[in-house]
This record gives sequence, structure tokens and C-alpha cells, in this order.
Amino acid sequence: MNGRKTDIDPEIDLAEEDDDTALPESDAEPSGLPAGSLARGRAAILHFARLAPSSPGVYRMIDAAGEVLYVGKAKSIRKRIVSYTRPTGHDTRIARMIAATSEIEFVTTRTETEALLLEANLIKRLRPRFNVLLRDDKSFPYILITSDHAAPQIVKHRGARNRPGDYFGPFASVWAVNRTITALQRAFLIRSCSDAVYESRTRPCLLYQIKRCSAPCTGEIAPEDYAGLVREARAFLSGKSQAVKQQLATEMDKASEALDFERAAIYRDRLAALSAVQSQQGINPRGIEEADVFAIHQAGGYTCVQVFFFRTGQNWGNRAYFPKADRALPAGEVLASFLAQFYDDKPCPRSILLSENIPERDLLAEALSAKSGYGVEVSVPQRGAKRDVVDHALANAREALGRKLAETSSQQKLLRQLAETFGLPAAPRRIEVYDNSHIAGTNAVGAMIVAGPEGFRKNQYRRFNIRSDALAPGDDYAMMREVLERRFKRLKEEAPRASAADAVGAAAQAIEDGRMPAEESPWPDLVFIDGGQGQLTAARETLAALGIDDVPLVGVAKGIDRDAGRETFFIPGREPFRLPPRDPLLYFIERLRDEAHRFAIGSHRQKRKRDMRESGLQEIPGIGPTRKRALLHHFGTLKAIESASLADLARVPGVSADIARKIYDYFHERAS
Repeated sequence: MNGRKTDIDPEIDLAEEDDDTALPESDAEPSGLPAGSLARGRAAILHFARLAPSSPGVYRMIDAAGEVLYVGKAKSIRKRIVSYTRPTGHDTRIARMIAATSEIEFVTTRTETEALLLEANLIKRLRPRFNVLLRDDKSFPYILITSDHAAPQIVKHRGARNRPGDYFGPFASVWAVNRTITALQRAFLIRSCSDAVYESRTRPCLLYQIKRCSAPCTGEIAPEDYAGLVREARAFLSGKSQAVKQQLATEMDKASEALDFERAAIYRDRLAALSAVQSQQGINPRGIEEADVFAIHQAGGYTCVQVFFFRTGQNWGNRAYFPKADRALPAGEVLASFLAQFYDDKPCPRSILLSENIPERDLLAEALSAKSGYGVEVSVPQRGAKRDVVDHALANAREALGRKLAETSSQQKLLRQLAETFGLPAAPRRIEVYDNSHIAGTNAVGAMIVAGPEGFRKNQYRRFNIRSDALAPGDDYAMMREVLERRFKRLKEEAPRASAADAVGAAAQAIEDGRMPAEESPWPDLVFIDGGQGQLTAARETLAALGIDDVPLVGVAKGIDRDAGRETFFIPGREPFRLPPRDPLLYFIERLRDEAHRFAIGSHRQKRKRDMRESGLQEIPGIGPTRKRALLHHFGTLKAIESASLADLARVPGVSADIARKIYDYFHERAS
């Protein structure tokens, strides 16, 4: 084997081997040693160490199956790799990683700073199991004031910044953005409607009536006056809040002195809205204009990192993260790896405040400065207002981790109870729940959700567009067969399953040999089917046809009149049964079932809306081009039609009560 180039960056190349690190003479590949043993792993690493360059760069440790175990960076790749060949001195985590290694890939970089940035990028992309992993890494929402229209729009934005305009953020949650936008609309009366709706308006919308928009769409405000409102909003979000409030107060006083009390009341309401924006931001410490605050707390084998965002002197929210990390790693190392991954795809502020000192803090600051194009300071404040903010974040981290540990303990207890109730050999680590959603057979979608000891695993949810044209509309059994066949057929191809006895034996042998047991299997330990005996029979027959007979199946039939708490459970070989109405296990299963139902219905609605965008409202019986134009002219958007009441629909010219009922039922009929 050879150390291989990677395709990460065309400018990165392998350096020539040099001999400034002493290695044993033999460079033969390991052979005759037990697979997965520490000796074999050391021999493999020793072989690749002779090929490694002495320059800065990144290395990837890979197992026999080709899975990346670990991504690391080093000032000298060769010296770092050689350090893994020592016979002693490794902690348990590193020893397990060495034992599993059979190959190493490495890439060189010009500087150690570049290596740090590349390492963070690879960890996020490859998610190696021995690295600290940043989980729940959704992009943060921003507020965008557009600049590509004569009447700029204020909107919530998430993702790439391709649209021209000014972006303000990040905010910790969508809720924080929505709350702030609502307050800013009251203060500055900027439109939030889409450009298409703006162009189609012939009269002011409801937002104008409730004083959250100045209605530039229908000329209720002059273009130059609207531009002034936009300038004020940009100034406020850019940190000039006091200047904007002072200007509004001055204008209010002038209007009052001129006895124009109606205009004075408008300025009074706008000032109140701005005060609401600032009062709802929580702590607003002086001296912190732009900073992110990170506090880390460890307990019970878990880690919580609490992040607070301060922009323009205001607190724009906080979020708790629970990175996946070996419990033996100290807080500083976890936080260092977390920070590098956190800013891999996000802009960073000029100041980063930490509760804990981290290794190579100066290197991280240098890397973030090079990436951002301006100086970034990473510090651990010891006193003053900044230390108070860090302590506040640390208290939040402790509380969040306490809640997490309580939930985890409760979850483990429920999983053990689940195993006892449904006759499983052990508490399940992976539960899959399946449901279908459609309306009269149209836009049929199957859904799978996954849950485990740490709750719902949303990154493993799957949706299945029902493909078969031979299915009778509304045939739930056939839909379930198709979903399960596609899911388990692919699972057999991608992850062939050993028998349960073999799996247990392999894990026991690995522990006895000092090796790491295999990673958690992608095969479910328990499958819930939303439905009764018929759905369960269809599921059993489908799996049997694939040669699968050791996956526990449970059918969950809804209670009479679909009442929660009266579900009946169907298990092969047992009489149907119910759980007591107030049993915590019943609530747990209902949560699983409801989550699958939510995900299935959401997938169905997305597909239906996509189809409606393609086919228009004509998909509804009785709606042709004329009525479609009348509805869109009256409501403006498809979303407004969907949320309209039956009475509002009946007021549209050309729409009778019967047609209004069909439209209403189409959008509000409960998906099955």
C-alpha cells in the first residue's frame, strides 16, 4: 500500500520522504497478525510512517473496510504518525483507534493554519468516529434587507448569501428571527411580502391595516419616504440604535408641537417597537459590541457547549450543542475541535470569548483571521463584564446538560421497559417507525423515522415517493410493502447482516482481544408499523420474501375514533394487547408514532405543493383557468388560498359555496 493523494485541493501535494525521523528498518506491510489487534495496527502505521512527509498537513486513519476512523492535523505529519507506533503510553481511545487502523492517507499544506482549516472541513464531511463531532449543525438564520428591488424587503434568510442585500445575524433560532422581524416591521413598516405578491397587489394587505407595513405596493407611501424607513432599519441593525431612537423621538416632539397628534402617535408606536426589540434580547452587556461566547461543561460522560451571539451590542440568542466526544477527552480539547468545525462554514466575529483555555489558541485565532480577512481575537476573560457573560453562558451550559442527562436517563429506562414489554433480548438502540400519507391515493409518500437512546435521529429519517403505477389508489398495504421492500433490500446490499448470535459473539470476542467492537448496526432492533393486523401481515410477508425473519415487528393500531391512549399493539405470535392509559411507555410509543405521522404528512404536503406549482389549482375538481385567476387575484398567493376560511373562499367572484367547499376540503382534508 501507499500513502495516497486526496482530491481535496489541487494545490496540495505529497511531499518527498525525508529521513529526519528515525524508524525501524523493516517497512514490510503487516502480515500474520490478528486482524484488529494492536500489534497489527502499529505495524500498519509504521509502514505508512516511512512514507509520510515532514511538512504540515492532515492525515486520515482508515480501517480495513475503507471507513475513515480519525482525521488529524500536525506541524510535521511524519512525527505525529510515528508517535502512534509507541508500544505504550496511549489511552484507551487512541489504542482502540490504532488497533483498527490498516491504512493512512495524508495531504500536505503550506502552513499549520491551513492544516487546521482543512482538518475541520474533513471532520465535518467525513464524520470519523474517533474525532469530536459537532452535531445538529444547522445553518443559522439571518435577517436580510434586500437591495435588488425598488422597495426593499425584510425577510428571514438561511443558507448561501446569493441574494443582494444586507445580512444581519446570526440569530440563535428561527423564533428569535421571527420575533425580531415582527418588531422591526412595527418600527420601520418595511414590507415582508415576496416580489411576486408585491407586483400583484391592487389594494393594501392586512399588514398595512395592523400597522406593520407602509404599503409601498399600492403607493400608500412615497418611494423616497420608504427609502428613508429602510435606511433607518439598516442603521438600527448595524448598531446605531440610539441614534435612530433619538431621531424618532425628535420627530415625535416636532409632530406634537405642531398638534399633529396622529403623526406623533405613529412615532410613539415605532419607538415602543424598537424598545421591545432591545428589551427582548435578554442580557446586553456593555463593552461587548460583536462577540460569540462559548462555555463548555462536562458531566456524566456528556459534553454541552453553550453559544451566545452578540451583535451590535445586542444579545441575539443562544443555542446548546452536545458534541459527540470520547468521555476521556478534557474540556479544552473538545472545545478546540468544536470551534474549528463550528466556524468552518460560518462567518466569525472579531471577538470569541471562551470559558476554558484551549490547546493552540493562538493558532486557531490565526486561522480564523486568515479565513475572515480581519483580525479575530480568541480569549478567556478573567474579570469584568466579559467574564460575567462567560459565567452566564456557563450556567446555561450546566442547566442544559442537566436537562439532557435527565432526559437520557428517562429514555434509557423507557427503552428497557420497551424491551420487556415486547420481548426483546435487550434495550433497542435503533427503532424505526414507518407510516404512509396520501389523499385518496394521490401524492402518496412513505416515511421512516429513527429513534434511539439519545432521542430522534433526524439525519437518518427517510421519505419514499411511492413509485409503483400498479397500486390501486389508497392501497395502504401495497404502499407499506413497497416502502419496506425498498428499505430492507437496500440495507441487505449495503450492510449484510450477521445473525444476532454471531453479532453478540463477535462483540464479546473483540472485547476479549482488546479490540473495539463493531460500530452500531444500521439494522433496526425494533420496527413499529403504523397500522393493525393487516399492515403487520403485509410487513411480515415483505421481509420474509427478502429472507429476513429476525427483525422484531410491532403494529400500532389507532384507538376507537383515532383516540390517543387506546392504541392496540399487534405482535406476531401474541394476542393483541393494550397498555394502561397513563403508562409512560404508552406516551413514549405515541411520541414515536406521532413523529412518524408528522414527518409523513409533511413529506406528503411538500410533494402536493410541488405538484400544484406544476399543475396549478386545476388539480382541484371544478377549478379551471377562470376560477384560478379569480382566486389568485383575490388572495394574491397560493399560500393565502390554502389558509383561507370557507367563508372567505365563498366571497370570491365565480366561486359557489359548493366549489368553495371543494377547495377548502382539498387543503384541509386530513391526510391518511
